[in-house]
Amino acid sequence: TLIKATPLYCSSEQHTHTQCRLPTSSEVHTALRVAARSLTLATRQPAINFVSHRFESTIVQPAAKPWRSGWRILRRTAYVGTAAWFVYGGYNIYTARHPLAQAAFDPEKKTIVILGSGWASTAFLKDIDTVNYNVVCIRGSHFRCQHKDYAQSRAKSRRTFCFTLTFPIPSQVIVSPRNYFLFTPLLPSTTVGTVDFRSIIEPIRYITRHKSREVKVYEAECSDIDPVKKTIVINDNSEIKGSVAQQSLPYDYLIIGTGCQNATFGIKGVEEYACFLKEVWDAQKIRTRLMDCIETAAFAGQPEEEIERLLHMVVVGGGPTGVEYAAELHDFLKDDLVDWYPDIAGKVNITLVEALQTVLPVFSKQLIEYTETTFKEQNIKILTKTMVKEVRQKEILVKDADGSERTIPYGLLVWATGNTTRPFIRSLMEKLPESQTVRRGLAVDELLRLQGAEDIWALGDVTATKYAPTAQVASQQGKYLARMFNLMAIKDKLEAQVVAMSEGPEKDKQIRKINRLKDIKPFHYSHQGSLAYIGSEKAIADLPLFHGNISAGGVATYVFWRSAYLSNLFSIRNRTLVAMDWIKKNVFGRDISRE
Repeated sequence: TLIKATPLYCSSEQHTHTQCRLPTSSEVHTALRVAARSLTLATRQPAINFVSHRFESTIVQPAAKPWRSGWRILRRTAYVGTAAWFVYGGYNIYTARHPLAQAAFDPEKKTIVILGSGWASTAFLKDIDTVNYNVVCIRGSHFRCQHKDYAQSRAKSRRTFCFTLTFPIPSQVIVSPRNYFLFTPLLPSTTVGTVDFRSIIEPIRYITRHKSREVKVYEAECSDIDPVKKTIVINDNSEIKGSVAQQSLPYDYLIIGTGCQNATFGIKGVEEYACFLKEVWDAQKIRTRLMDCIETAAFAGQPEEEIERLLHMVVVGGGPTGVEYAAELHDFLKDDLVDWYPDIAGKVNITLVEALQTVLPVFSKQLIEYTETTFKEQNIKILTKTMVKEVRQKEILVKDADGSERTIPYGLLVWATGNTTRPFIRSLMEKLPESQTVRRGLAVDELLRLQGAEDIWALGDVTATKYAPTAQVASQQGKYLARMFNLMAIKDKLEAQVVAMSEGPEKDKQIRKINRLKDIKPFHYSHQGSLAYIGSEKAIADLPLFHGNISAGGVATYVFWRSAYLSNLFSIRNRTLVAMDWIKKNVFGRDISRE
């Protein structure tokens, strides 16, 4: 077969078949050896490749261990998550820093006046849809109203500017004696330098400039409300005044969220000698007076009795504010004063005075006992069932549970108890004697409408409701009212469309929608729990769980307390600043300089 397959050998110079010859025997043998070698290699190559593949897959490249594979996935996920967080945070920071253009003031829309810049007013302002309204905000210690366009638009349609509010198809005006929102739960931390006070305030214009329509903001105080003429009077109480210091503003809808002022209960000397803890300037005053007491006690030749008086810090009020301030003061003493004032730090005493039987009455019995035990370990003295009868320049007169009276000397007195209505609120209540019969605040119905007046709503601490005067209640009321106003705007639009529609199934459908929107559910408060800091990096929490409560206290609760407050801060700017303040305090300590 091989010979038959072997071609005839022909001379390169001959081209005829007769010139070709058969191969010789030696040439046949050579061809046989080449063919046999090729055949052997062809049959062996698949086997070699197979063995090499098996060798590489089982020995040279062993399979990765499962835990290594899981760690690799986790690490890559962390990288992606971190990158996404930076992108998201950067985007939020950029958009917060660069607000977009807003729609102009529309004279055809109704005017909502919002009074105040607290939890209720700010929650309402944040959630209200300004597409349907013109909004004017008056907030702060001074006010200027020179808006000529507004006066001209008033002639075309009824408008009103007042404290803070927004309603369907209106303009929005905010009036407040301060031009910022204050995160009050962290206010006690600012009194000793744990947190800077600018880290917990959010300028109102940071909110209004991000609304779809222009919102007017005026820093002023409201001195009078006329519910019949639907006007308010605002005053510029700043140190620098212009040619206009008082103005009367009309409104279509008025939202009152001014909160309360500190109550002295008619006790002599409270306003003159005590420090309140409700506003930023209160915290600044406390911090200045605290350092004054410490430096005066360290003055050369100071008598021992006077040193004890100067270093005795008294807190009146056993609620969350008073307890948290006492706790922050203890931490300042333990963490900082011991290092920088070693000669007098051991002489500082803290006393908490409470007229009720226990401190923190809104918390469970177990947490009250835990707080009292912790304060005892921190050498914070608690005087319960003790009433303050008079405040003097260097001492307070108290009445104990047995009826006996005694004096307690002090260097710093912090008054953290009681709320009362503001003067212009009392004036409004006097104008509505038949419906406003509750002395502690404005009476409202289940929809938060002021009883005895039209187109006025009241929110937060300024009202007399069954709910406690807390930030949670005020914030939920503001959000509820904003949703109600947004639904009312939709209802008004549908009603305008129905008027122009002819009879038919489509009109009936729109009417059914309008009837559903008219069915507004009353306000319902959902309690989210209570938190309080008690010092030494410990906190307490009373949280709702199903149909009961869960109580916790300690270091782990302190971590939860911090994370909860950090997440509830108003903006990413506030969260970043507060987190940096906490880190700065742990690294460098608190600032002890006197402002």
